[in-house]
Formats: sequence, C-alpha cells, structure tokens
Amino acid sequence: MLIGYARVSTQDQNLELQTEALTKAGCKKIFSDKISGSRAERPGLTKAQEALREGDTLVVWKLDRLGRSVRHLVDLVGKLHNEGVQFKSLTDAIDTGTASGRFFFHVMASLAEMERELTIERTRAGLEVARLLGRKGGRRRQMTDSKIKSAKKLLASGVPPRDVAGNLGVSVPTLYRWIPASNHP
Repeated sequence: MLIGYARVSTQDQNLELQTEALTKAGCKKIFSDKISGSRAERPGLTKAQEALREGDTLVVWKLDRLGRSVRHLVDLVGKLHNEGVQFKSLTDAIDTGTASGRFFFHVMASLAEMERELTIERTRAGLEVARLLGRKGGRRRQMTDSKIKSAKKLLASGVPPRDVAGNLGVSVPTLYRWIPASNHP
C-alpha cells in the first residue's frame, strides 16, 4: 500500500498541492502536518509511520517535506528499510525500491543539505556586509533623535510622561527606555 505524507511549514500555507499529487500517485492514506520541518515532534509523520506495514511505501511530494537534515533523512529511510518499507519522493523521482533509487536518494539528500548550508553561509555573509556598511537588522527604532529631543523639552516643561509618549506615538516604557525617569522631573 502507498501511504502519503504531506507537510507545510506554517499554518497559512496550503497542503492541497501535495495531497492532490499524493492522491494521483495512488496513496490510499495521507497524513499531514502544518509544522516546521525542524521540529522533532510531527504528529502526522508519527501516524504515517505507525500505519506503515512491511511491503508498504511511504510517499512524499518532495524530499524536503520529510526530513530536517540529511542525517535525519538517511536515518528515517534506513529505519523504514529495516522494517521492509520503501520510500518514494514524487518530484525528486526517488524510489528506494531499486538500487539506483537508493543511490539517488543518498545523492539528493546530500545535495539538499549542501544547498541549505550554502544558503546559511550566503545569509551570514550578506548580514556581515550589511553590518560593515553600517546597516543594522531588526525593526526601525521608534525613538528617533528628534523625538528624544522633543520628549526632553516636553518633560522639562512639566508635561506628564504619558502625554509625551502619546504625542510622540510611542508607549511609556519606550519613552522611559530612551529617557530614564531619573533624567526628568
């Protein structure tokens, strides 16, 4: 029997493309998760594994829908193989029911991990270049230099901190973060 597994990373993503492809491939049962692949606990994958019997095939739409890393993929497919279960990835054309499929699985898994590591390296390099150019990541700060100057003047003239914060469009804690209470009357 073919048993399908589909996964998307976030709640607002749609499983429909994957489940439709798995159904067309002949999967009698399809289990799914709406959870990050980096999470160890994936209830849908656990249920799929529990449903698998010797001679069955676990089918996924794409290799990265199943594993968190090459090590995880290799371990999982190895465990399935030991239980007499095959693995098939539709878009990667991998079928571990054949010797060439097993070989291709290992090659594709290694390439997927390498691609992920290269993406991480490029991201880090880009952040470093941005840092060297004086750019900072994260949200823009709410208290600009002109707001700080205005806030100090207003506080010095006796305007209550809540009113100053309201006028500047920031919260009172944000105002106090930039101008501690000990710096004004």
